[in-house]
Amino acid sequence: MTFGWTRATLVLASLIGGLGTAQADRIKNPTAVFSGLDKITGRIVSFEVAVDETVQFGALQVTPRVCFTKPPTETPNTTSFIEVDEPGAEDKAKRVFSGWLFAASPGLHGLEHPVYDIWLVDCKGGTEVIAEPKETPEELPPIQDAAQGSNDPARPGDIMAPAGGTAPRPPAVETAPLRQPAPQRQQPARRPAAPIINSDRP
Repeated sequence: MTFGWTRATLVLASLIGGLGTAQADRIKNPTAVFSGLDKITGRIVSFEVAVDETVQFGALQVTPRVCFTKPPTETPNTTSFIEVDEPGAEDKAKRVFSGWLFAASPGLHGLEHPVYDIWLVDCKGGTEVIAEPKETPEELPPIQDAAQGSNDPARPGDIMAPAGGTAPRPPAVETAPLRQPAPQRQQPARRPAAPIINSDRP
């Protein structure tokens, strides 16, 4: 009996935890912290970038647009949307990455470049909490009577009677009476065929 109560308590705790996660707020931070790897030299560099500022890392220009963290009471989830450009010929920059980086999963949707790797480490300095909309149960439309009044407007999917009153009856179709099949005559029973014996002996 104790096992049953323990199991029910665990299920209830997981449900409450799931609801709390779905309704979690996030903190908007002014600074993003990254680490970068130069694959040729093997050197790793940590650097901080203010949101909407551009920093040069090797040959790449990194610009974070937002950096979000969760409040301390929630499950950590640090994310940043960044844009990475690589200068090309005639000072024309080529966009090599634009997307979200996740501190908990550096390899997920990360920057793919033959020379450099960049991943998000942290966001800091934020005090502005952005409240995410809470989930509200979806309200179903009220059930209406199936019988629609004559003055009610027609809706898509309604079956409508033709104009001018009741629909005409379909024309009568003449059918021939069914004929009974003729009784079959019984065939006399056949005798089983006798086995054939080879009579070509000398």
